[in-house]
Amino acid sequence: MHKLAAIVGPTAAGKTRIAIEVAKKINAQIVSCDSMQVYRDMDIGTAKASIQERQLIPHYMVDIIDADEEFSVADYQKQVKSIIEQLNKENTIPLLVGGTGLYYQAVADNYQFFPLQSRNEVREKWQDIVNNTGLEFAYEALSRIDPDYAGKISPQDEKRIIRAIEVYELTGKPFSQQQTRDRDTYRLAVAGLYLDREVLYQRINLRVDDMINQGLIEEVLALKKNWGELSATARQALGYKQVLNYLDGVINRENMIEEIKQETRRYAKRQFTWFKRDERIKWFNIMDYSDEQLVQNICSYIEGQLNHL
Repeated sequence: MHKLAAIVGPTAAGKTRIAIEVAKKINAQIVSCDSMQVYRDMDIGTAKASIQERQLIPHYMVDIIDADEEFSVADYQKQVKSIIEQLNKENTIPLLVGGTGLYYQAVADNYQFFPLQSRNEVREKWQDIVNNTGLEFAYEALSRIDPDYAGKISPQDEKRIIRAIEVYELTGKPFSQQQTRDRDTYRLAVAGLYLDREVLYQRINLRVDDMINQGLIEEVLALKKNWGELSATARQALGYKQVLNYLDGVINRENMIEEIKQETRRYAKRQFTWFKRDERIKWFNIMDYSDEQLVQNICSYIEGQLNHL
């Protein structure tokens, strides 16, 4: 059975920094578990590890596609399964790091995705409904027919909302029932990082200010110049969506910044709710430890789980 470790939790909890130190100590390499870090040139808003950090420890699933390309959870899972297999052959621990719950779960529970052809007329019908009535209406429709899946995705995730409704209309079955899973695929050790909500929200607000100061608006301008129309997935990225609206004159700069902060706080809350459902995760309140203590405790936990099962 292949080994798999992970460090998960809400955005701004410090996963990247801690994971690099953990990886150094347990002979691990990092596999990004972030649906937006796969995109090249989307660096500031996705809080990617720096080039220097990536030189310290190899990182996978970062900068692998262009911003005008689509990329699905099934695409992610397929590539990561291959990486996990290869690293295990090299006696290196694959360390999933990130906060995209669906991507983590698809790997950790080895979702079996059943391919289903799209029907343009169904998808276009719901796209028209969204355009004319608003995304909230479609999300409420999804919540009625598939509350499990609706609870797992963002109410702003237009692509997945429409796809899930389409699947239901084509099959008569909720999208959440279209997948099977195997929780025993890997010898698994997962550490979750968290901190008190108010402190986390303060961190998020400061991070957004830092991203603006680092050049997030300029990064989005460059993306528009280089790629024209971003993919549907890339356009939904936190921060990028709001900056695009600002550049299109939909909102002003002040409202853009406040909206990024608000949506990021909401996203962090959804992340924590998602991961808390997985009883296999051992949680660490980062406020209870120094960085050195936290790294040591996580290393001990991971090595204990992987070596003594």
